[in-house]
Amino acid sequence: MSFTDDKKTETIAAISSGMTKSGIGIIRVSGPESRAVVEKIFRSKSGKEIKLTKPSHIYYGYIGSVSRETYDEVLVLNMPAPHSFTGEDVVEIDCHGGILVMRRALEAVIEAGARNAEPGEFTKRAFLNGRIDLSQAEAIIDLINAENDNAIRNSFEQLRGSLSSEIVKLRSDILERSAYIEAALDDPEHYSLDGYAEVIREAAYGWKDELTGLIDSFDRGRIIGNGIKTAIIGKPNAGKSSLMNAILGKERAIVTMIPGTTRDTISENISFGNINLRLTDTAGIRESDDVIEQMGVDKALENAEDADLILYVIDGTAEFDEEERKIAEMVLSKKAHTICVINKTDAADEKNIEDIIAGLMQVNVNADTVVISAKEGIGINEMYKKIEAAFDMGEISENEGVIVSSVRHLELLKNTRSSIEALIVSAESGMPEDFYTVDMMDAYHALGQIIGEETEEDLINEIFSKFCMGK
Repeated sequence: MSFTDDKKTETIAAISSGMTKSGIGIIRVSGPESRAVVEKIFRSKSGKEIKLTKPSHIYYGYIGSVSRETYDEVLVLNMPAPHSFTGEDVVEIDCHGGILVMRRALEAVIEAGARNAEPGEFTKRAFLNGRIDLSQAEAIIDLINAENDNAIRNSFEQLRGSLSSEIVKLRSDILERSAYIEAALDDPEHYSLDGYAEVIREAAYGWKDELTGLIDSFDRGRIIGNGIKTAIIGKPNAGKSSLMNAILGKERAIVTMIPGTTRDTISENISFGNINLRLTDTAGIRESDDVIEQMGVDKALENAEDADLILYVIDGTAEFDEEERKIAEMVLSKKAHTICVINKTDAADEKNIEDIIAGLMQVNVNADTVVISAKEGIGINEMYKKIEAAFDMGEISENEGVIVSSVRHLELLKNTRSSIEALIVSAESGMPEDFYTVDMMDAYHALGQIIGEETEEDLINEIFSKFCMGK
């Protein structure tokens, strides 16, 4: 670790169960004075002080102010170092889950000598104390934010150290090879480098394959963790907002018969099965003299460019004219998977729908098409089936291996692979062995940044600032 935390010796406290009414509220206290702080405000029913002398023990009593005003009936958990989440002495107070009760309990802890924890400070201390590495700390916030079962499984696997184990093994192999070269250069009488270029070349190809496997898992990991970026695109009054409302099961977007009602993007998340959609309803695509509407159209096109999935909504009651054809060509040229959603079938003529499908096939014979009525809820389940078929996540199994979901990890893995590729070039070009160690140590350091062995303090602080107060 390249830094220390001057605040690590202070005792901190926070409400860890969230500031909302619940059955139980949890006040977490961590640091060298945790027991002493809680003992000042914890007493039996008769008013006698309770000493937290037994490790890994639950105590029953009452919590109150230093001046002995009683607030609540509580359970207190005593978890001495190093057998706690932070690796420090930790005491947790389980009180009733009223917002005011939790505030009073936290105020009593602060009055007794602790200070308010910063966002993510408990997890940061777990990291600084070696309980978890940086990738595991990041997995915690992913686990908290998980919105489907696969996201939970993937985050939990990384919390258990699946990625860390891969990184540690790679670093160990690289360091061992590099150390041998350094030893041979310093002591050629006892260590030979004859034929070692071939040894390094073979090892490097193996490392590259491992890294490529991790890198290639990112697209799956990103969709599992962040959801499928979904843009609802189409002409004004095609029923885009009606489709979004039908998917959400509520009226989130304004629906009128007036074209151009949606001027800005509207975003929502929804999950079904192992799929999580990050929906964005966009402004209708058409030429407009209205500056604000045109800005909405431009933003719609930006969303289409960045999307994983485009739901291209077409008015089933309207003619598939030249303007619609141009939009279809534009939408179907995007990298995203596109489902052509022919809407308003409750009012559309069957012949007109056939003409629209024929027009779409002329633009792209592989266009995935579904016929719906967003107003009546007809065909929505069929659309879901097409989405599931296109983004078949399946269920993550324990044997599936590591799935990378962090952009930070992805970039560092790519940097590592670039260094290994440079190493391969050096080995195959007959370069002197001391060139090998430069690339190998670059790879070693990049991998170290993933688990926090080579990471600067500013990045550490930025990562933990994204956590909630009590975590």
